[in-house]
Amino acid sequence: MTAVTIEIENEIAIVTVDNPPVNALGHAVRVGLAEAVAKTDANDAVQAVVLIAAGRTFMAGADISEFGKPLAEPGLPDVVLMIEGARKPWVAAIHGTALGGGLEVALGCHYRVVDPKAKLGVPEVHLGLIPGAGGTVRLPRVVPVAKAAEMVATGKPIGAKDAAACGLANAVAKGDLRADAVTFAQEIAGKDLPVALVDRDPVAPLDPEAWGTVAGKLVAKARGQNSVIRGVDAVADAVRLDGPAALENERAIFIELMEDPQSAALRHVFFAERSVSKVAAIKGVAPRDLRHVGVIGGGTMGAGICVALLLAGLSVTMIERDNDALAAGQKRVADTLSASVKRGLISEDKRTALLGMFVGDFVYDALDTVDLVIEAVFEDMDVKKQVFAELDRVTKPEAVLATNTSYLDVNEIAASVKDPSRVIGLHFFSPAHVMKLLEIVRPDELADDVLATGFALGKMLRKISVPAGVCDGFIGNRILTAYRRECDYMVEDGAAPEEVDAAMKAYGFPMGIFAMQDMAGLDIGWAARKRRAPTRDPNERYVRIADRICELGRFGQKTGSGWFNYPDGSRRGEPDPIVEAIIIEEAAASGVTRRSFSAEEIIERILGAMVSEGEAILAEGIAQSAEAIDVVMINGYGFPRHKGGPMFAAKQG
Repeated sequence: MTAVTIEIENEIAIVTVDNPPVNALGHAVRVGLAEAVAKTDANDAVQAVVLIAAGRTFMAGADISEFGKPLAEPGLPDVVLMIEGARKPWVAAIHGTALGGGLEVALGCHYRVVDPKAKLGVPEVHLGLIPGAGGTVRLPRVVPVAKAAEMVATGKPIGAKDAAACGLANAVAKGDLRADAVTFAQEIAGKDLPVALVDRDPVAPLDPEAWGTVAGKLVAKARGQNSVIRGVDAVADAVRLDGPAALENERAIFIELMEDPQSAALRHVFFAERSVSKVAAIKGVAPRDLRHVGVIGGGTMGAGICVALLLAGLSVTMIERDNDALAAGQKRVADTLSASVKRGLISEDKRTALLGMFVGDFVYDALDTVDLVIEAVFEDMDVKKQVFAELDRVTKPEAVLATNTSYLDVNEIAASVKDPSRVIGLHFFSPAHVMKLLEIVRPDELADDVLATGFALGKMLRKISVPAGVCDGFIGNRILTAYRRECDYMVEDGAAPEEVDAAMKAYGFPMGIFAMQDMAGLDIGWAARKRRAPTRDPNERYVRIADRICELGRFGQKTGSGWFNYPDGSRRGEPDPIVEAIIIEEAAASGVTRRSFSAEEIIERILGAMVSEGEAILAEGIAQSAEAIDVVMINGYGFPRHKGGPMFAAKQG
């Protein structure tokens, strides 16, 4: 199959890229595009060129399989320069996604016509890189500099409407994309070619103070990720330098980042997230029907799950204990959807339609026709068993029964129903409609088609689904318990909670372990510790500081105090003398001579605890790979993505 073909219609050359599945810019495509420039330039019958792609998307970026290998000429930067220097006008007709190198090719074209549903972006930052074929140079010469910096630093794509508003798109197709692009090409054929982007002045450059504010915010959000920082630098350089010099500078930064360990880590995560959901047991196994889902519980988690299900197009029935609780749960769902409207994520009409698919009741019999039920009640085994007994009574035999437990034994829950093969663990992370991770917990008697249904649901919800075995805490919470325990040791031994949190933030975590506990609620961990108390090894070191904090009714932000104090409803915690006194008392009671800790030692001990527990999880078969552990810790617990996950980081030394 030829990757690039040319056909001529009424003096317009249609250059089509066809390199399934996503038209990656591999060597054959680059050669084909270079030849297309030469052939259309030499053909007097051609007045203009439309560049379009076959399949479900425009060119979605570089061929990642070529990373780390010697570059086969022509390179993408040269191909983009060839298109930009063509003697005939080129019009990019963009559908699906134009990402990374795909958008850089489109920027090399003289004009861009986009499908209304198209997405355009430069996501190289997610691989530890910056655009390497002129993206940081051409973007600020076609869109405002601040917009270009944001696109490069965040990697987030923009839609067609936004692209047209900021100048990235010349037109949005009103009908058939190809026909509209050809019409556009006919209208500009014979006119003078526009000035090449590399030869233009930047659009709306900022004064130094304004640029400092924009750049400062973007860099602060990077939490030490070099590709973000260097991407912002590249855009600033592109404004300062002329086009050719800026292209050379961009390429130098790109090559520098290719050798950066962070890029290796981010590429590791990229491939890991695409492999962890592959489970041999369900290859070729058809999932059960999924159209109507029940959710037990309308609290923060239950409501978030309902929103996620609705956004995936599923009908949802919420069950709560009484009318008041049900009304509160329904309001949480409605308010969350309203927030999505305000953020421009859905329309008001869409919100109305979704609420039309959502009903509530306080009688379990309302679930007699659902295909799946997700239980999201309080983390108590007796309560969950009561719920599952009711579900066993009212649901149809083929309905899948799922528990959202964070720690409890899913085998024990499954044993409480007549057919345990239909019980699965679906561990969502809060907020459930936002967080990308879904741990799919496999009890011993789980049916393969039920497991397949769990993964099918994860795909519908656009989650990263990671299989996990049954143990206390599964993958993520088990590791969390281990490194939280290590942090408790360090606090008793002399490190202040705020020092531990500061070290974690400096390493790249969005927040420290103690602030995170305060945000989630200290009562959750307290309940888990009390549940484990009867089986705890009496020789194991146990730190009582957190228990004593909870005994005072300090459960974190929701009560105004926890590890830290939150005056007047503040979300930012302050060190509290009460906690400091408890720490000193407990250290004395344990005979501990307290000492200081460096940030490096704090991180070393946290990573050591993570890796040690991760190795145990692998040995027990709870996780199917080290990559699965890395994916869970990055997407569920804030481990810095640019470090690759704890298991990857440990290998790097």
